[in-house]
Amino acid sequence: MRVILVLIAMALCFLAPGLLAPALAQIPAERVKDLARFQGVRANSLVGYGIVVGLPGTGDDNLAYTVQSMRSAASALGVQLPPGVNPALKNAAAVMVTAELPAFAKPGQRIDVTISALGRAKSLRGGTLLMAPLKGVDGETYALAQGNLSVGGFGAEGADGSRIVVNTPTSGRIPGGAMVERSVASPFAEENTLILDLATPSFSTAQAMADAINADQGRLVARALDAVSVSVEAGGTAAARVALAARLETITVVPGAPPARVIVNARTGTVVIGGNVRILPAAVAHGNLSVTISEDVQVSQPAAFARRGETAVTPRSDVAAAQEQARMALFAPGVRLADIVDAVNALGAAPGDLVAILEALKEAGALRAELVVI
Repeated sequence: MRVILVLIAMALCFLAPGLLAPALAQIPAERVKDLARFQGVRANSLVGYGIVVGLPGTGDDNLAYTVQSMRSAASALGVQLPPGVNPALKNAAAVMVTAELPAFAKPGQRIDVTISALGRAKSLRGGTLLMAPLKGVDGETYALAQGNLSVGGFGAEGADGSRIVVNTPTSGRIPGGAMVERSVASPFAEENTLILDLATPSFSTAQAMADAINADQGRLVARALDAVSVSVEAGGTAAARVALAARLETITVVPGAPPARVIVNARTGTVVIGGNVRILPAAVAHGNLSVTISEDVQVSQPAAFARRGETAVTPRSDVAAAQEQARMALFAPGVRLADIVDAVNALGAAPGDLVAILEALKEAGALRAELVVI
């Protein structure tokens, strides 16, 4: 299995441990807007059902619910189809329409929509979405979608049934294809406090953010509520709260050091080692034992002109064992990432063997890090 070893550290693995330690201690400052978001300022998911028409014979081809949808659409426009007469639907397809309503979106603004085939349609290329209402989780309509699809994939099919498909021809987008009809109320302009929610929970980062905000404002206005939320006083008008929020986004904070983790992707073999991983005193020996068994068949028969004996088939097995030369590496107390990599390379182990070594160190209690398998 091909294994990629990704080293997350502030120095390359060939640096000496003495040069690596200062670099790991220096965590760069980041903006508040990159570490957290304002509570209540969020997008909302919208979904709807629609019909795409104008397809070049790649539609649903008389699916029952597509026929019903087309009859309903025609009826809404004042066209009454005769009973028992169904439209040919090779040029139409039933689709699901999805979009995200951004925070503070106002009626009249346009948002992008994604269209995905629901039935047997082979391609949506060249189609036009008829007006489809987009609803939120509360069942209310917040936007209306309509327009010509932009499809990145395509497919071709031969008379014998052979087919070639590039990318995904049954899904497309309409940039600015939906118009917002209703806005979502936000508590941002009504609350007397602004609450910042960290993307990654950390008590040290939350406290550091509160301290940085207080230092910027020159007074005690922010306090850490828990490992995620930081509350900031924001009285006054809505314009004052917007100005305060804009100021808070630009404040730089030195976040707390991330926890020591070793991430192993069991599917791809990727190993990610955090720079804060430590090893207690331990000795590691690594070697591979290979056993080869070969089977052979021999024929045993009596001598010529013998009066007794029968011809018999006898199996013969050859077993051979070979073991690679194994060397032992000694980890001193508190070794860092570069020492681990150097020791693994000295043992002659492939990056894939690093997983087995780390698991053994964890079981022995020598690995001071959380081992996460994804």
